[in-house]
Amino acid sequence: MPESIKAVLFDFGGVFTDSPFHHVHAFGEELGVGAGVVTEIVFGSYEHDGDHPWHQLERGEITMEQARDDILALGGERDLRIDIYELFMRMAGNNAGADQRQPLVARVRSLREEGYRTGIVTNNVREFGDGWRGLIPVDELFDFVVDSSHAGVRKPDPRIFELALSHLDGLAPAEVVFLDDYQANVDAARGLGMRAITVGTDLDAAIAELDTLLSN
Repeated sequence: MPESIKAVLFDFGGVFTDSPFHHVHAFGEELGVGAGVVTEIVFGSYEHDGDHPWHQLERGEITMEQARDDILALGGERDLRIDIYELFMRMAGNNAGADQRQPLVARVRSLREEGYRTGIVTNNVREFGDGWRGLIPVDELFDFVVDSSHAGVRKPDPRIFELALSHLDGLAPAEVVFLDDYQANVDAARGLGMRAITVGTDLDAAIAELDTLLSN
């Protein structure tokens, strides 16, 4: 018999908001160079953790201003002007899509009422802290937050999941389920023995998959 789930952990961006990758893809199409080129310049190889400026930013090693300059330079090597500040302005509209994620907010609230532990494990930017926390009632919904820019480690590095597990009072990985929109992060959580769900564009489907796991 599998162990029953006692905690549910969530990514933030792309789960409680629109995925930033959608905006980057659209920007690439406008520039006529393809989504993959702009994604590589802005985020690097996101399924790995390395020395790309965005990775350093999400680990809290450099400032957003430094990351902006470095990414402008990477774009310049391909005769492209890629200003992450312009991208952020695009993402900021419509509360970054958080209004459309209210069914998930409601489900997290009910999870708390049902006795589940809850937490966030997010790759994020220190300068964005007040902004993203203002989109949903983070302190009301979650027992803890593991923010890569404060933890100094980012998904998919398994250490960020180990840090999250350390907040759960000795729960085994199999007693925890993690939801993320990026497959490499889902795979990393599963690699530690956690159960995990890939959140796609159909939020209701992700909630239904979670409910199925919790009922088994």
